[in-house]
Amino acid sequence: MSDQYLERISINPKVMVGKPVIRGTRIPVELIVRMVAQGIPIEDILTDYPRLTTEDIRAALYFAADSVANEDIRLLSVASA
Repeated sequence: MSDQYLERISINPKVMVGKPVIRGTRIPVELIVRMVAQGIPIEDILTDYPRLTTEDIRAALYFAADSVANEDIRLLSVASA
């Protein structure tokens, strides 16, 4: 199911300096994820960006989740107080 959504994402060095965007737009995935994280209702995002669909927002979230799922996390040691 997520592959279907990920087809909505485009990465092109000539568009937004290669940042992932919703295919056919210049709307960065990062912008959508930040708006959702800020608690902006999806209906408001769709109103502000009429070219977006609910599926585009889901695709952005899937892309973000897949991006962090494939990162290596290295914990730093923390000195106890």
